[in-house]
Amino acid sequence: MRLRSITAILATVLTCGISQAQTTQGNLADDFKPSTFNQPGQEYPQVNSQGYARFRIKAPQADSIRVSLGLGGRGGTKLTKGTDGYFTGTTEGPMDEGFHYYHLTVDGGVFNDPGTLNFYGSTRWESGIEIPAHDKDFYALKSVPHGHVQQILFPSKSTNTSRRAFVYTPPGYEKDKSKKYPVLYLQHGWGEDETAWSNQGHANLIMDNLISENKATPFIIVMTYGMTNDVRPGGIRNFKIDAFQTVLTEELIPYVDANFRTIANKAHRAMAGLSMGGMETHTITLNKPDTFDYYALLSGGTYNPEEMAGKSKPKLIFISCGSRERPDGVNNAVAALKGAGYNAVSYVSDKTGHEFQTWRRSLHQLAPLLFKN
Repeated sequence: MRLRSITAILATVLTCGISQAQTTQGNLADDFKPSTFNQPGQEYPQVNSQGYARFRIKAPQADSIRVSLGLGGRGGTKLTKGTDGYFTGTTEGPMDEGFHYYHLTVDGGVFNDPGTLNFYGSTRWESGIEIPAHDKDFYALKSVPHGHVQQILFPSKSTNTSRRAFVYTPPGYEKDKSKKYPVLYLQHGWGEDETAWSNQGHANLIMDNLISENKATPFIIVMTYGMTNDVRPGGIRNFKIDAFQTVLTEELIPYVDANFRTIANKAHRAMAGLSMGGMETHTITLNKPDTFDYYALLSGGTYNPEEMAGKSKPKLIFISCGSRERPDGVNNAVAALKGAGYNAVSYVSDKTGHEFQTWRRSLHQLAPLLFKN
């Protein structure tokens, strides 16, 4: 991946999730409901049918509170203090559909909202809010057979540690002990960790629903920490893939193949990643062309025919982004790959940016294309 493309990925991360569509406060719908990620029994934060978010924080000794929305904390909503000691406020505009990180700045200090659950992003545990999406059904919790997400600890001689990964096994994995499965190695983005795809991304629910509808081949998903969070914007030139590549290809993959019922060959192995995880996917798949046969970059750069030359052709190259990112770059890259004879697919998520709704939708589009034969 070109350095310019990698830098653009991290620059795009530092954006807020305020929708480009604007609704005046005078037309604000009074149908606010608690966010689905609220702590049990907590009424705030709330969201309405137009995508506005409303906050209410009890802090009688504080002088000011601002809600910072989005990775990097850009944008935000200043709350107003009432005589009862509660600070309240509503976003100036509607938020994009889907999941957003946020935190509170209280008298200059950074804190999480006690009303909502926490999610690891921006290299810290952030508060999270969910703006209901018109297409949320594909990752909804339904009455269908469910797979399992389990934590594993695997030995890593190269780092002299035991490392953690989360493994999704599809519905029925425990019943038929003779059946073996393909594997997708799925990477998170910068500032996140191995919990992201399950907690923020709902990867397990996306797969459960697709499998129940016979739209995807059942496969295992492995999610591990990408060792990316020492990288800061502006310091990307110092990033080295070697350490993580060793952990993934020489330690984690052999461990998964030895401890799960996998089809342990290139033709049944895929790698995908969002944002910084896409950059890792790009680099590792090019460095190790005999390890994976399916490549997917989700808001994580592109491939070009020149860098693929001389390597065995993968069965699939999938490239996606949000419509508020760089869709022309994605579509042009896929057109060039197709022209060079590659099985390449592009996907652009409508009205989303560098955020989890883009990546949820991308996984939903990608999964049915994997391991079809």
